[in-house]
Amino acid sequence: MRIKKQIMDGEAMRRALTRIAHEIVERNKGTKGLVLIGICTRGVPLAERIARKISIIEGSMPPVGFVDITMYRDDLSVSSEQPFAPETKINVPINASKVILVDDVLFTGRTIRAAMEAIIDLGRPDSIQLAVLVDRGHRELPIRADYVGKNVPTSHRENIEVMLEEVDGEIDQVVITEMEH
Repeated sequence: MRIKKQIMDGEAMRRALTRIAHEIVERNKGTKGLVLIGICTRGVPLAERIARKISIIEGSMPPVGFVDITMYRDDLSVSSEQPFAPETKINVPINASKVILVDDVLFTGRTIRAAMEAIIDLGRPDSIQLAVLVDRGHRELPIRADYVGKNVPTSHRENIEVMLEEVDGEIDQVVITEMEH
């Protein structure tokens, strides 16, 4: 794989997450009942960043949890080894809450479907909304994001790589990589 192009630097990511935080507050008329749930791995620090931005805007920080979708994946049977699951951690009841699912890249929609199943197993939220840093298209399921940092049309040969300081120990950036032929 080779890096083809940087599509977001740290500053562009910060601005996109700030805009998403404002849109979440506006659409939900504040923070009452909001719960942000990051999808492991990179959705978790993104959810935490959005929650901090919401607290600056509104003066109160919504609770943040995380969901591991490993056991909900529909491709688990084709996986050769049993994946490690760090488990799900949501410290507030999600019944009657407005769940904001947060992930780094929206692609086929299968990760989001799995995350919704995991959340519904924990309770019945009033609504589930989706915030993603990058929407790259190529949906296989009828799923769309409510909040998008950047739409990036890609080919199937390309991949979107999100690098976050908290996870990768590198500077924040989003790049398109291309498979070598």
